[in-house]
Amino acid sequence: MLSAQDSLWMAKALHLAERGLYTTSPNPRVGCVLVRDDKIVGEGWHQYAGEPHAEVHALRVAGDAARGATVYVTLEPCSHQGRTPPCADALVNAGVTRVVVAMQDPNPQVAGQGMEKLRAAGIEVECGLMEVAARELNIGFFSCMTRGLPWLRSKIAMSLDGRTALNNGLSQWITGAAARQDVQHWRGRSCAVLTGIGTVLADDPQLNVREQQLAIHEPQLGGHGIKAIRQPLRVVLDSQLQVPLTARILCGGNVVVYTATSDFQKKAALEKLGVRVVVLPDVCGRVDLIAMLRDLAASGCNEVLVEAGRLLNGALLQAGLVDELVLYMAPQLLGDRARGMAQLGELTMLDQRIELEWQDVRNVGKDLRIVARVRHK
Repeated sequence: MLSAQDSLWMAKALHLAERGLYTTSPNPRVGCVLVRDDKIVGEGWHQYAGEPHAEVHALRVAGDAARGATVYVTLEPCSHQGRTPPCADALVNAGVTRVVVAMQDPNPQVAGQGMEKLRAAGIEVECGLMEVAARELNIGFFSCMTRGLPWLRSKIAMSLDGRTALNNGLSQWITGAAARQDVQHWRGRSCAVLTGIGTVLADDPQLNVREQQLAIHEPQLGGHGIKAIRQPLRVVLDSQLQVPLTARILCGGNVVVYTATSDFQKKAALEKLGVRVVVLPDVCGRVDLIAMLRDLAASGCNEVLVEAGRLLNGALLQAGLVDELVLYMAPQLLGDRARGMAQLGELTMLDQRIELEWQDVRNVGKDLRIVARVRHK
C-alpha cells in the first residue's frame, strides 16, 4: 500500500534524476533513494552513460544500511548486462526488502523483467507512483523506445503576430537576451540540434551549448558535481549539399549532414572535416524526414531540438513529426509582409489545422515563452 510518505521519497528521487538532465544521454535520467527507519541512508543519480546507474550510487552510499531498506527509483531497475551490470541483481544482493518504482522501463530488454527478478527474490515491488512526472523527465527516451523516433521539439522566436523575420531576412534580434539565454536549457537537454541549409546560409550559426550561459540559467549545476555539459550533435538538413566548408556549424566535429544528392566530391570534402554525411532521398528528391529521424533515434538521439526557418518547420509540421513547440513571443508587431513561423500552405477546411495543447506559459525577460504540445491525429 502506497502512502503519502512514499510520495515524498519518490519526489526526492525525481529531484535527483533531474540532475542528469544535461549529461546522461542516450541513457534515461534516473534517481534513487534508499530509506530505512524513516531516514535516507543512501541516494544517487545516473550521471553519465557508461557509468554506474542511480541504484549503484545509492547502494554505495548506504553500505550495510541498505539491508532491509526500501528503495525509491524513478525507472525500473535494469535486468540485463549492458555497459554496467544489472541493477536488479545489485538490489537483491544488497538485501533490500521493498522497491517502489515510478514507471516500467520501455526498453524491450527490460520491460518488466527487472521487477520480476526482484519479486522472484522475495522483494516487495510496487510500480506507478508519480509515473507521469517520471515519463516527462524521460520523454525522449520513452519516444525512442516506443515509436523508434526521437521527441522532436521546435524552438521558434517570433513577434506577437507570429513573424520570425522581416521580408528581407533580417531576424537578429526579435527576442531579448533573456530568451536567448533560456534557449541554452533546451539545447543542453537535447541530444541533437537540427537546422536547415537556409538557416546555415543566412545566419551561419554554431548551435552549440554555451556552458557559461547555461550555468547562469541553471546556477545549481556547479553543486551537482557535473564534470562537463554534453554538447548536442549538430544536424544540418541539406538536400543539395550547399553547406560551405567554412560554415561555423562544421567546426569542432560532432556534426551530421543529411542530403538527397550523391555529390561524391562534396561528400568527401565534408567527411575530411569529420562530418558524417548521410544520403537519404525521398521520392521527390528531398531528404526523407522520417528516415532521418529514425536514423537519429538509432544513433542514440532521444530529444531533438529544431532551430530552423519557416520551410523546415512547415515541412516537419505537415509531416506530423513535431511533438512540441517552444515559442518565444516578443511584444512587437512585424506586419503581414514579414516571414511567418512555418510555411504550411493554404488551408481550405478547419479540420486541416494543427491543434496544440498548452503546457506552460511564462515570462522570460521582456518576452513570453509558450510551450505547447502538438495533438497528433
